[in-house]
Amino acid sequence: MESELACPIAPVVDLVFSRWTTPILWTLNEHGRLRFVELERRIGTITPKVLTQRLRQMERDGLVTRTYHPEVPPRVEYEISELGRSLAPVFHGLAEWSKRNLAKVDEARSRYDGTN
Repeated sequence: MESELACPIAPVVDLVFSRWTTPILWTLNEHGRLRFVELERRIGTITPKVLTQRLRQMERDGLVTRTYHPEVPPRVEYEISELGRSLAPVFHGLAEWSKRNLAKVDEARSRYDGTN
């Protein structure tokens, strides 16, 4: 008999909310198909090595599709997959929660730290 997970969303959190996965998915969802350099530029502080690693893992997980165009020079584009796009409502909900509540989190931290 399989054991129940203590938290059934833990595998999703591990899959989607790692350090760089969320900004990559958000960017691809907002801006559509992008070349590697365009994606890197829009995210900002990510290194090419880390972006490559995350994109490969996300492609393996089915969250991103990679399209290779055999041109001169070769062109590679990345796009959020249908599976990745299905996370858009989750991201939207978190963005709304953030707008409504991050100031409250800051206030709670200040009270806890005694700086307010």
